[in-house]
Amino acid sequence: MTDQPAYPPKPRPGDRIAIVSPGFAGPGAFPLPHELGLRRLREEYGLEPVEYPTTRKLDATPAERAADLHAAFADPTVTAVMATLGGDDQITVVPHLDAALIRANPKPFFGYSDNTNLLDFLHRQGIVGYHGAALMTQLGRPHAVHPLTDASLRAALFTGGTYELTEAADTSTVLGRWEDPATFAREPAAEPATGWHWHRPDRVVEGTSWGGNLEILHWMAAADRLRPAEEHAGSVLFLETSEELPSATEVFRMLRNLGERGLLRQFPAVLVGRAMAWTFEHPHDAEGRARYRAEQRAAVLRALETYAPDATAVLDVDLGHTEPQLVVPYGGRVRVDGPARRITVTY
Repeated sequence: MTDQPAYPPKPRPGDRIAIVSPGFAGPGAFPLPHELGLRRLREEYGLEPVEYPTTRKLDATPAERAADLHAAFADPTVTAVMATLGGDDQITVVPHLDAALIRANPKPFFGYSDNTNLLDFLHRQGIVGYHGAALMTQLGRPHAVHPLTDASLRAALFTGGTYELTEAADTSTVLGRWEDPATFAREPAAEPATGWHWHRPDRVVEGTSWGGNLEILHWMAAADRLRPAEEHAGSVLFLETSEELPSATEVFRMLRNLGERGLLRQFPAVLVGRAMAWTFEHPHDAEGRARYRAEQRAAVLRALETYAPDATAVLDVDLGHTEPQLVVPYGGRVRVDGPARRITVTY
């Protein structure tokens, strides 16, 4: 891990962007959002997507997926890399990665959820990645890319510099089925967002960002893949939970375990994504969604009171498994201005 993480050069319209499936090869199961995302990259973002042997291969081995990542990063004609989706076994891919090859060919990588594994790996190499904007979920969104997501992604992809995150006025929760073409013909239903929840907003914190999906970080800790806690001192932690909808009890226990590891007290500021609160398996109504999110917020604050009582926290931020979704730099600069209620990132 280097002391000065590097922002890789930005792609330009007309460049080639690698489309990879380091976790679950979602395009092999659900081609409709994948094809829509590819078309939007070409027509709306001016980038030429390049697929690899395992992009749509459902039974690809970890070594095969790692080989595709090596090919994507080593190809001098490819200027950015984007994951199709997340998954649940990217932790098995990381041991196959060639750190020297990737350090020698740094490129912006976009993905979240299971891609926390790869984002952390890049961070260890001193390369800034981008938590967010997977092809099938954000680029393959029904009807259109959400305007807030679009603005954030374009800034992260093409322009860089500082970017102030914007609270969403509404959020989409109830989803359509990806195998149904009718899903993509209409705007997703939305409900009013409750805004960001600020806790101890009495300071301004600026530091290097680290974190990702809480469940994946918990697995990484079990596999002893996390850096020593002290190396994160002064950084900004960001966390989010997945479509598996962990209970408030599970969220507290995972955070408690990270606290016992000495991690939570290293971060003077913590950002927590708005919890996804609906799936086909758990079709909560509006009251149930609100209750689930409130219980998760309480679990997070309970853990912080125990392990990081002085930390400034912002909950229900539009990051991770939420719609719209804002891109967060992984290993980049984040400024949390409590008195002004502003979050600014550096892309």
